[in-house]
Amino acid sequence: MCGVAGVLAGSRAEPAGLDELKRMIAMLGHRGPDGYGFYRDDRIGLAHARLSIVGLAGGFQPIHNEDRTLWISFNGEIFNHVELRRELEARGHRFYTQTDTEVIVHAFEEYGPATWAKLNGQFAICLWDTTRRELWLVRDRLGILPLFYARRGDHLVFASEAKSLFGGGRVDPAFDPARLAQVFTHWSTAPHGSVFAGVESVPAATAIRVDSTLALHVDRYWQPDFATDPSLAKLSLDEAADRLEEKLLDAIRLRLRADVPVGVYISGGLDSSVIAALARKLDTTHMHSFGVRFTDAGFDETPQQRLVAGHVGTEHHDILCSPEDIQAALPDVIRHGEMPLVRTAPAPLFLLSRLVRESGIRVVLSGEGADEWLAGYDIFKEDKVRRFWARQPDSKARPKLLGRVHPFAAVNGQKDSPLWQAFFKRGMMETEETFYAHRTRWRNTAWSQRLLSADVQATANDAAFEAHVAAHLPDGWSRWSPLARSQWAEIATFMTPYLLSAQGDRVAMANSIEVRYPFLDPAVDDLCAALPDRVKMLGLRDKLALRRLAARHLPAEIFQRPKRPYRAPMTTALFGDGAPDYVRDLLSPDALARYGLTDAAAVSALADKAHRQNGRMAGEREEMALVGTLTLQMLARYVHDELPQSIRDQRAALDNAEIHVLEDLAGNARTAAPQPTAA
Repeated sequence: MCGVAGVLAGSRAEPAGLDELKRMIAMLGHRGPDGYGFYRDDRIGLAHARLSIVGLAGGFQPIHNEDRTLWISFNGEIFNHVELRRELEARGHRFYTQTDTEVIVHAFEEYGPATWAKLNGQFAICLWDTTRRELWLVRDRLGILPLFYARRGDHLVFASEAKSLFGGGRVDPAFDPARLAQVFTHWSTAPHGSVFAGVESVPAATAIRVDSTLALHVDRYWQPDFATDPSLAKLSLDEAADRLEEKLLDAIRLRLRADVPVGVYISGGLDSSVIAALARKLDTTHMHSFGVRFTDAGFDETPQQRLVAGHVGTEHHDILCSPEDIQAALPDVIRHGEMPLVRTAPAPLFLLSRLVRESGIRVVLSGEGADEWLAGYDIFKEDKVRRFWARQPDSKARPKLLGRVHPFAAVNGQKDSPLWQAFFKRGMMETEETFYAHRTRWRNTAWSQRLLSADVQATANDAAFEAHVAAHLPDGWSRWSPLARSQWAEIATFMTPYLLSAQGDRVAMANSIEVRYPFLDPAVDDLCAALPDRVKMLGLRDKLALRRLAARHLPAEIFQRPKRPYRAPMTTALFGDGAPDYVRDLLSPDALARYGLTDAAAVSALADKAHRQNGRMAGEREEMALVGTLTLQMLARYVHDELPQSIRDQRAALDNAEIHVLEDLAGNARTAAPQPTAA
């Protein structure tokens, strides 16, 4: 994967200068440390930072078609590029590189916008059609890779990360207070936005065509269908496992395609363990695996990780993550993630991707997506219990089923308490509400908004987040089962905007590591959506088809193990006697007043409480509120105080990099000779 950036000028505007493009792409050097490429004509400037994975020689972008009428700057991987290339060559197309990138321009030449649905991959595409004078900004089906844009006057700027937009100088890094407030309820902004004013995100499964007037034409080229396929309705559990294994093997086989070694993450849980086992079935050569350990036993899964690694036969590497490690990593995580966090969980994953890089590996497989597509999260169990309880709201027995949910939380009898039951009973009768399964979580997290300033709170509009998601629900959503509806809500509101960003792309690409997700393969997802609910969740037993598959390849200690959410220490790592200096600094009255985003009195009171209790808070919502406030202050400091120097430093570093420049400023499809060392 790589970094992309560019500027499209209106028909009467000046095109972007080369130095502006260099400032933009320099901010993405972590995404592509292997060299930089540029294309300019009288309307557009495209820039690219390259991370070499496929087609190591001759793969510098932007890349063009035969007659140089199509130009692309591309971030990602097209896993079915071999098959598409073969098909396109049979139709007369001729290639000049071995890259998957070139396949896209030839496919677009052949199929037009129908191309996007043909791509099996994870991608952010910036494609310039010189004939029609149109720009395409396209994102993969599930939004694995980021792509942002902003309109400024008679120019449209776009890039993999917002900091690149700021680096060019056309976009000011101002916060959008309403979207900041969204993070303190939903963990992220709505899928089409960012926390910065005027900076938008291309939604998942969306192609935006920008015409010659800079008007945006938005097309959603794919949507899921969770209606059970009649041909699958009577599948036995073993047959469902057979189908799932077949699709996963195909997905992993495609994702093992690379001109560099591919490793695998092993968390100790079911999902990554299945991927590791099937990957070893396909690739019997030497394979590296990676895992995070914790000094806090409450978060550690070392025995399970080592059991899986030994069982499948990988050379395993791990990091032992302490509170001090989380403290050291968190500022970098926020700088790369460009969003406040209400959890510290991305920090250990940032450290893990650094270990991958130091081990000489550039690509790893990961197990994300299984919980969403195969119903592994406790939120689906909550939904089921609450719906069951709602049919007899006065029952004393039904709410006791909540004691079987969240096995790693609220122990020592708390799950039998009236308080626990009252927490889940609120809104219980509103079973037709669009976000029924998620309302409890969002209401709990929204408590954090009380730490925001009055001005920010005044803009808070959680309904806008929900209205956007509701307006883009797939056709037929209302006819799906309650489980299917909550699964898609989880994918659209949590997996895409938070999980695949904060815990996926951003922390991995910070260290130039590409993560690939077999469970997010189109064929795997289409199968999972079409499977009957009973092979995903039966009663409160989860991921049945996947567990049956895992029983064929893994020890019982793994395939029978209850779901354990990935978590990391929060306030216990950041507050109290071992708190880093930056915590008191960023949460001091002066710093809180400087940025004006928080309620200084409320923050100080809660932070003082956390310090007195050595970080041990009464509940998770207080922890999330403090982490959210601290990381918001980190982001504000980076944007307002550190970003200008970072832009200068990164631009200077580009002067010593390998650079390729192609120009056609007269609009004559001419190109300048490559300049491999030009500044």
